[in-house]
Amino acid sequence: MQKSGKIRLPKGKKVAVNIGCDFDAQSIWDGSFNLTSPAYMARGEFGAEVAAPRLLKLFEKYDIKTTWCIPGHTVDTFTDICKEVVATGHEVAHHGYVHENPTNLSFEEEEKVMQMGLESLAKIGVTPRGYRSPYWDFSPNTLSILEKYGFKYDSSLMGNDLHPYYPRTVEVHSDKANKFGANSSVLEIPVSWYLDDFPQMEYITGGQEGMRPVEDIYNRWASIFDYAANNEEGACYVLTTHPQTIGRAHTIQMLEKLIKYMEENGAWFATLGEIYDAFEES
Repeated sequence: MQKSGKIRLPKGKKVAVNIGCDFDAQSIWDGSFNLTSPAYMARGEFGAEVAAPRLLKLFEKYDIKTTWCIPGHTVDTFTDICKEVVATGHEVAHHGYVHENPTNLSFEEEEKVMQMGLESLAKIGVTPRGYRSPYWDFSPNTLSILEKYGFKYDSSLMGNDLHPYYPRTVEVHSDKANKFGANSSVLEIPVSWYLDDFPQMEYITGGQEGMRPVEDIYNRWASIFDYAANNEEGACYVLTTHPQTIGRAHTIQMLEKLIKYMEENGAWFATLGEIYDAFEES
């Protein structure tokens, strides 16, 4: 049975809300899509040079601390803005090196990516407690690597939607029941594609239409928050954004509107690390 639990919330608050910024910059176009033309590199550059400062300004306005999941490649390429994220008090989590898909990597290859990311984060003074898979997917070795390197939490999987839980490996069988392994010591703070801006907004030529109306996305994100606030005691709401996506003029205004709505309706804005610290197993 899945081992899950609740968040110990401050008095008067209804939902723990994390705004996550997956600061992929140019790495996502290279490591995930193999799109390295000047046009795609410019989109990543926009995320680092224009959108990330906009977001930091917005979070300062509402006194919100967020979690930035940063690939090592972003740290190495756009060092100054990554240092500013740290200097302004936001949490930083490990997010691979060049936004690699881990699912087909060998143990040695995946561990090398882990080490490269840690080395880059160390350059800006960060020893991360948390990890987010660049692909929101695991290889058969990912959990054991996270345990080996002492990570406290992961935020990549979807075995729950509003409550943290302890993930398990699963031995897949097509002709009989699947077999679960033991619960990991790493706490899963779950994500959802429904709470991710990138697939809904980003246009990728020949692959992803994106460009949905912000009103549709706002309504969905607010509705999920409402359900958590009204129906789930001690819930967490994990929003995944990307600076180059949410930092556009029309989308950052939508994010500000959502922040104000959640603030007025019982949100406790917290880093993933703070959610981890406030977790109580059922």
